[in-house]
Amino acid sequence: MADPLAGRSAIVTGASSGIGVATARALATAGASVTLAARRVDRLEALASELGGRVAVQPTDMRREDDILALFAVARARFGGVDILVNNAGLGRSAPLSSAPTEPWREMLEVNVLGLCIATREAIRDMERRGSGGHVVHVASMASHRVPSPDSGVYSATKFAVRALTEALRQELRARESPIRVTAVSPGHVLTEFADVFSGRPGAGAEIDRRFKILEPNDVADAILWVVTRPPHVEVHDVLMRPTGQRN
Repeated sequence: MADPLAGRSAIVTGASSGIGVATARALATAGASVTLAARRVDRLEALASELGGRVAVQPTDMRREDDILALFAVARARFGGVDILVNNAGLGRSAPLSSAPTEPWREMLEVNVLGLCIATREAIRDMERRGSGGHVVHVASMASHRVPSPDSGVYSATKFAVRALTEALRQELRARESPIRVTAVSPGHVLTEFADVFSGRPGAGAEIDRRFKILEPNDVADAILWVVTRPPHVEVHDVLMRPTGQRN
C-alpha cells in the first residue's frame, strides 16, 4: 500500500529535533495527518513547511498540563482527533542521586513520566471516542532496561517507569477488550541532541559516533513506522535497538 496511514491522525511530541523530526516525516510520508508538538515553535513551523499537506503545529511544554490539553484540542479541531500518539518528548540530565540538585530530577520526572502519562490519557480518551482503535508509542531507551552509568540513575528510573506504564496500559486495554495497541521503542545511542544535553557538553553525541557508528534518527523512525503499520491483530510490545558497536 502506497499510503498505509492514509486517513489516520498522529501526534508526535518532541517534534523539533532528532527522533521526533524523523518520525513526523515518516508518518506524513506514509499518509498520516500529523500534529507537531514541542517548545521550539520556529523549528516546528519549518518542519511543517517542509512536510506540507495535513500538518498542524502546537507549541507544547510537556511540563504544563494546559499545553498538553491544548495540543489534543488542536488535533481534534484540525483532524478530528488522534489515532497514533508518539510520546517522543523526553530528556536526560547527568544528575546523581547522592549529590544532584532537585530541579534536574523534577524536570526529568515531569517530562519523561508525568507529561507522558497526561498525553497518553488524553490520547486514549480520544481514540475510544473515535472508536477506530489506535496506537500509543512510547519512546523509551535502552536505559529503561539497565542503568548505564552512575550519574544516570534518575534518568534511568524515569525510563524504567515508561516500561512499567507501557505494560500497565496494555493490561488496562486488554481488560476492557479495547483494540488500542501500545508499544515501547527503546533505542541505544542515537545521533541526536540527547548526549549533548545529558552531559552539558556540545558535541558529546558526535564524539560517540566517531568511536563507532551509532543509530540515526531515521533508524528509530523506521522502527516506529513499522510498528504502527502492523495488522490490527499484531501488537509489537517492546522494541530494543542498539548500534551494532554498542557494548552495554
